[in-house]
Amino acid sequence: MTFMRPVSFVLASALWLPLAAQAQQQLVPAQSEIGFVSRQMGVPVEGKFKTFSAQVAFDPAKPAASNIAFTVDTGSATLGVRETDVELPKPIWFNVAQFPKATFQSSSVKRVDASKFEVAGKLTIKGVSSDVVVPVTLAQSGTTTTATGSFPIKRLTFRIGEKEWSDTSMVADEVQVKFKIALTGVGKL
Repeated sequence: MTFMRPVSFVLASALWLPLAAQAQQQLVPAQSEIGFVSRQMGVPVEGKFKTFSAQVAFDPAKPAASNIAFTVDTGSATLGVRETDVELPKPIWFNVAQFPKATFQSSSVKRVDASKFEVAGKLTIKGVSSDVVVPVTLAQSGTTTTATGSFPIKRLTFRIGEKEWSDTSMVADEVQVKFKIALTGVGKL
């Protein structure tokens, strides 16, 4: 019995240490935003998601060991116009009743230069998953690290704007997703 206790402790410690070394950062919601820009009849229309969460374990010294995940409440999408906002949760657009969340899960993180990274992963919206590569720029001020960037998606890939709204002369297929994510607990760049 005496022998088993130290062995169990050593094994448990060995399994826990890699997790402890990759501490999870905390999202600062008041300083963070996820938005999108679509084009309707050639005119840019900006929207945003009011509710989202992030699970980030990022070490600037070892970006390949990072794990980044986002969950977005699709029912929180807004274009800032009441009449339009009532339409977004409907099946033709985000189908919030069936797909209340959109998710992103990283598969790799690569350093490009001192403050730029490339995050590859899977974006899932309305039950459809697609690989995306997200360029991210980091800036640090005090204890806060801010990640900014944007990347294009094709809305029709994710069945956003179905039936009569699949006409890309009315609403363009390409949508720019843009973000500013503030985190605490990130190591020095």
